[in-house]
Amino acid sequence: MYKAFGIINSSSRNIWVEGLQDYRPIGAFSFLGRYRVIDFSISNMTNSGIDRIQVYINTKPRSLVEHLGTGRHYNINSKSGKLQLLFSQTDARSDIYNTDVQAYYENLEYIKRMQHPYVVIAPSYFVYSANYDELIEQHIKSGADITMLYHSVDNAKESFLNCTVVNLNRQKGVLSLEPNQGNTAKRNVSLATYVMKRELFIDLILKAKETSSMFTLKDIINDQCSAPEPLDVRGVAHKGFFAAINDFNAYFRANMDLIDYKNAQSLFMADWPIYTRTNNSSPTHYYETASIRNSVVSNGCIIEGTIENSVVGRGCVIHKGAVVKNSIILAGAEIGEDTIVENTVVDKRAKLLRVKEVISSPDNPGYIRRQDIL
Repeated sequence: MYKAFGIINSSSRNIWVEGLQDYRPIGAFSFLGRYRVIDFSISNMTNSGIDRIQVYINTKPRSLVEHLGTGRHYNINSKSGKLQLLFSQTDARSDIYNTDVQAYYENLEYIKRMQHPYVVIAPSYFVYSANYDELIEQHIKSGADITMLYHSVDNAKESFLNCTVVNLNRQKGVLSLEPNQGNTAKRNVSLATYVMKRELFIDLILKAKETSSMFTLKDIINDQCSAPEPLDVRGVAHKGFFAAINDFNAYFRANMDLIDYKNAQSLFMADWPIYTRTNNSSPTHYYETASIRNSVVSNGCIIEGTIENSVVGRGCVIHKGAVVKNSIILAGAEIGEDTIVENTVVDKRAKLLRVKEVISSPDNPGYIRRQDIL
């Protein structure tokens, strides 16, 4: 294990998930009925031996703060480890100054206090599993200034349109970072995960502030790739399942993709647990009229109806005759008798009692707001 601390950034300028993000940051989104999106980033760090972690939050912090708590449920060493929540004052979602660099700059004192020689920086809106200890080892052996993760895809024309892509040379050196414009199918999608020395990270924060108040960490790294004395930035390929939760359709697809057992196996591994906050609730009660096919159903539910190819969160009620198909039902929601829900995300504690059909297109899933009664 190498001496490193972790940073998880929830500031995501130019990324907005319609509906869901009105109530909570992306890291706090329910995922697969059991997890929150941020659980994957934190679990990657703690499984890699990183137990000093800073989480930067700048909008609607309540649900994320409640979920993270002291961090003990992430298997963080209670004596040497700490999960530290840091806040940024810039909270307008469309504000051009709402950047990760701004959040780091406002909390620079806490970064300087860290005694660890290396830092691993990861976003809160990606879902993947990776061993950061191995990544740090590759970084040190290569002698690079910065090492970053990327994932090669062949569907970049229609997916990952809000993501950054990495242009590499034959030696996996990073030439530049640019937005995915959807003009090429095969691209290397950045996972926005970086390893570097703490001193270099601090230097980049200060350079970014001097260069432009709009600069993000990605911008200053890209700028330094083509500087007169460029930084040596290397790319490392990620293997296995990954998803970028950067718009509503991406959130929907990521949940649907992981219903497939083969996809789930490449994310959830026996020796790589994904930690989350748990609660005590009764097992789900399945009535004789219940029919479940190819779905993920959490505990504490009452199921009388039919569920197909769907994700159902904790404490949901699916009444007799109801049909939930290709949908995501978040915790505490209730689907009334003989109601059909298809290709829809139903937010927490919403109740579909009088409406009999909520059906959307698979390419354009629908959304029912939190605590709505229909």
